[in-house]
Amino acid sequence: GMVSSQEALATQVVLDILKKAGNAVDSAVAVVLALAVTLPKAGNIGGGGLMLVHLAEIDKTIAIDYREMAPAKAQRDMFLDDKGMVDNQLARASFRSAGVPGTVAGLLHALDQYGSMSRGEVIAPAIKIAEDGFVLSYELAKELKSRRPQLSRSDAGKRKYYKKNGDAYKAGELFKQKDLAWSLRQISKQGPKAFYQGKIAEKIVASAKKHDGLITKEDLSNYTVKERQTVQG
Repeated sequence: GMVSSQEALATQVVLDILKKAGNAVDSAVAVVLALAVTLPKAGNIGGGGLMLVHLAEIDKTIAIDYREMAPAKAQRDMFLDDKGMVDNQLARASFRSAGVPGTVAGLLHALDQYGSMSRGEVIAPAIKIAEDGFVLSYELAKELKSRRPQLSRSDAGKRKYYKKNGDAYKAGELFKQKDLAWSLRQISKQGPKAFYQGKIAEKIVASAKKHDGLITKEDLSNYTVKERQTVQG
């Protein structure tokens, strides 16, 4: 098999999955979760996405839709200012603009329906990298430094991405993510329930309340993954 991703360590994780006879879906799930640790902008558990799965035996292609869903409290004019103009800060960079994440539900749906390995086997490499840390690449170090205003808007963001004294990590330094390791471990043990109904859900809702976000407990528990018919030509 062949693996291609934007970050070498995540790619190696998937090569190891293939060597253990994992299939393409096992590999896809593993690489997204590994990228959540090693290159968050390329893969993360707080977003959403789409996945195409081709079942060669029956020559069928399935589209799994796990894009973010709007919270129930979302409404048409919520990003307009008092003059009726779009407030880009609200629309693009506020907690109010966050959708209900679909990544965890979508990846685990794909793994359960079309994968060949257990949830624990596929998530374990990402947990280990987050827990033990990895040598920070030049690219990610540069990204964290330039994205400080956005990533520092919450205490959790500051704690995860920057040192205790507020300094940015430098390329070549060991970068550990204990909180992310905890989250991934919860998902490994409990599946989607951990993220959409359990302790992770409680943390998401508490953060939304603190920062004028819209996501509620009900929004998370009501999230659904959809399998859609592919467009073909």
